[in-house]
Amino acid sequence: MLRHIFRRLLLAIPTLLVVVTIIFLVVRVIPGNPAVAALGEYASQDAVNKLEQQLGLDKPKWVQYVDYMNALAHGDLGKSMINRRPAIDQIKFVLPYTLELTAAAILIALILGIPTGVLTAVKRNTWVDYTGRVFSLAGLSAPSFYVGLLFIYFFAARLGWFPAIGAGDFHHLGKNLQTLVLPAITLGLIETAYIARMTRSVMLGVLSEDYVRTARAKGLAERIVLSQHAIRAALIPIVSLVGIFTISLIGNSVLVETVFARPGLGKLMVGAANQRDYTMLQAVMVVYALIIIVINIVVDIIYTVVDPRVRYD
Repeated sequence: MLRHIFRRLLLAIPTLLVVVTIIFLVVRVIPGNPAVAALGEYASQDAVNKLEQQLGLDKPKWVQYVDYMNALAHGDLGKSMINRRPAIDQIKFVLPYTLELTAAAILIALILGIPTGVLTAVKRNTWVDYTGRVFSLAGLSAPSFYVGLLFIYFFAARLGWFPAIGAGDFHHLGKNLQTLVLPAITLGLIETAYIARMTRSVMLGVLSEDYVRTARAKGLAERIVLSQHAIRAALIPIVSLVGIFTISLIGNSVLVETVFARPGLGKLMVGAANQRDYTMLQAVMVVYALIIIVINIVVDIIYTVVDPRVRYD
């Protein structure tokens, strides 16, 4: 396993370099002049030229690329063109809020989705199965921002159980968890629907396998057949799905962050795009790329833990 982890880490280096290069090129083909966007459309040409010189935008693209990669190698993601603050400082502030929201949503989805999928598969074509499928379909169809608004109306405005907006301080655990509940459930319930349907589909296939029928023929209790034979075999595609959803949640959490007025990485990226703050935009995209690579490595490692049949040469 250690050899495989080392190989995956080595493979991540060229992958990250390719992604960073693509980000550098994509950001610079966005229509509009970043200097004009930062100063305003009524800024004088002299002011625009001066800012372009300060930012290095007057240099050839290949020179800008070399300077950018050199700065990136030293951990410098640049400064925001709008407030002139280091991009890394702003990312450090919002990243924990995005990570905790994503982790809480995934945890809720796993706790609710896997048991629901297993139960509906075992109780196939019964009222339990039909009820679970209806709720799953409702979860797939409900937009996250709409679910969030409903939660704010009922649990914040009407019942007053949780705060409607904002995010708590990490130094005050109780307040932080209180503000996390509604947005985490909003994202988690939607992902629960995906995981439940995937788990049901995989379990239906596993339960029809010969080794499951053999285990039942030996007289093993149903809970042992499910826990030691069926569920374990079904975890590989579920792990893949959770990895994909974790990546998508980090990007798609911007809607929930906006509804609940929470700081977050997605919200920071959208704001940078609207303001033509290309320095901040590419910094956030680089961090996204790094997170995605790390998640893929973690998923590969989990494969070897979940299924001992997985071997790497």
